[in-house]
Amino acid sequence: MPAWEELYTSKLTKAKQAMRRIKPGDRIFIGTGCGQPQLLVEELVSEDNEIVDAEIYHLLTSGDAPYIREEYARKFRTYSFFLAANVREAIASGRGDYVPIFLSEIPTLFKTGKLPIDVALIQTTPPDRNGNLSLGISVDIVKSAVENSLTIIAEVNEKMPRTFGDSFIPLDMVDAVVVSNREILEHKQPQPDPVVEAIARNIASLVEDGSTLEVGIGTIPQAVLSYLNDKNDIGIHTEMFNDAIIPLVEKGVINGSRKTINRGKIVASFCLGTRKLYDYIHENPIFEFRPSEYVNDPFVISQHAKMVAVNVAIEVDMTGQVCSDSIGFNFYSGVGGQVDFNRGAARAREGKAIIALPSTTKDGKISRIVPTLTEGAGVVLSRADVHYVVTEYGIADLFGKNIRERVLALAEIAHPDYRNQILHEAKNRRYILQHQKELPKGGNAYPREYETTRILNDGSSLFIRPVKPSDDKALRDMFYALSEKSIAFRFFQQIKAFPLKFIQDFTTIDFSKDMAVAALVQDLGGEQIVGVAHYYLNPATKRAEVSFLVRDDWQAKGIGTDLLEILTDIARKRAIIGFEARVLAQNQLMMAVFYNSGYQVTTRREDDVFLLAYDFKNAEK
Repeated sequence: MPAWEELYTSKLTKAKQAMRRIKPGDRIFIGTGCGQPQLLVEELVSEDNEIVDAEIYHLLTSGDAPYIREEYARKFRTYSFFLAANVREAIASGRGDYVPIFLSEIPTLFKTGKLPIDVALIQTTPPDRNGNLSLGISVDIVKSAVENSLTIIAEVNEKMPRTFGDSFIPLDMVDAVVVSNREILEHKQPQPDPVVEAIARNIASLVEDGSTLEVGIGTIPQAVLSYLNDKNDIGIHTEMFNDAIIPLVEKGVINGSRKTINRGKIVASFCLGTRKLYDYIHENPIFEFRPSEYVNDPFVISQHAKMVAVNVAIEVDMTGQVCSDSIGFNFYSGVGGQVDFNRGAARAREGKAIIALPSTTKDGKISRIVPTLTEGAGVVLSRADVHYVVTEYGIADLFGKNIRERVLALAEIAHPDYRNQILHEAKNRRYILQHQKELPKGGNAYPREYETTRILNDGSSLFIRPVKPSDDKALRDMFYALSEKSIAFRFFQQIKAFPLKFIQDFTTIDFSKDMAVAALVQDLGGEQIVGVAHYYLNPATKRAEVSFLVRDDWQAKGIGTDLLEILTDIARKRAIIGFEARVLAQNQLMMAVFYNSGYQVTTRREDDVFLLAYDFKNAEK
């Protein structure tokens, strides 16, 4: 018989006897999420014990949390680091307290004695051959609580999956063992609705091959996993995950082969899932469960190249401040790991810190991108922390943007019904220019379906997409980079200045009838516009006037041809009959673009200007 078996037998007891170790006034820690020790919690609230005036601390609990009920107010007061649905109402009613703190820093409370733990109630696997117990699906802050608790009571359950990593505690650390055969609590992820799916698709477009991904708590982050099937060599470093990870692991999409640290391993601190997930991670060596002080350490997170952190918000104001833990004065969730991962990803090489939220509440009556945060709302991420904000209407990159640029970018991804309300308030506060154009109503939904990538003959990659109001700075930079000749070809006169008021005519597009697309390239400074094309519809004739402009150093590469093809395709889908254009006689490159379009072009000259026209039905044989 191994030595630990005798020790294990000596620690065996019933739950009722184990509770006698808890004294009045003790601080009690309860294990996290689906790892909650159900048998111990049930006995904790039993009237058979003499526990009174105790304090209970937990991170996030699944299932029932009976200790916070009003009838147990004499026995317990609850302190929660994160508010799950089972404690939210009770804390709002004053029967418990919310502790706002970064998840990475909670273990420091335990280790320093700032928050001494008297008793830790946890759930573990049975001992392995070396007498070690695995914390299974919940390592997070549980390990630190155990290591710094005066008394440890373990609910040992053979149905708890044995996980690897830094998830083990020695048997001799435990004071009492209560055997259980309860089914481990399960968490089934709600089915995403169309809005969540649209947000998830937008986020997935930011995930590159070889990225390491964090998916925070919530339907949106977990839904992102469903849209990564076309990615390669994705790594995972996240505080939690659920069943959605399994198909991607089995397909080889998630393999961690390019992770900077913990290569080949899926690193997490806890999981919330079903029995299928628990069986999958049981003794599976590709999963490593580690404590929150490691997983959520921004320094550790930042070491991952292409780190992508996805977290959610309740509302975002027009300058970029993020509220994530309250609805006004009412606390709703918690700080959690949002700041840890946001800052870690932002500092990683080619990292991306993403905040996601629907543009409105479910009934559509309240915008969640707002001129000002609701009174009482807590700022979890400052405006300087925020990089990407994503809704179902698109992606706003706020990093390095001034307040005016932030307002325009966030208005673009707000619900169309609320965009001009944001702009009006921004004008009142002098955040944006007084002559800023309103966004067209009704038809102004950004037509993301027209985004595409083209490869030029020289191998250069172009990202071509519809123009946005927030492109004003990039388009202005392009105009100032043009030669006098190119300016004259486009505007039929020499123009020396391109103020923002002038630029707005080219960036504020009513997509219900007109269209503008920009060709962009990526460099160290970010996206640059190297070409732009517009068409403006004449509703009376169902024809559109088209114009192009390509930066001098990118001319004669086929960009004009690509832009014309894309505009033609869009126009045909919208039942436009044909295009018209005015081209200076000296502009031979642009003339060639039209003559090589594949359509029968008619030409009429007026002084130095050619008037070109063609119908889409008249394609050359």
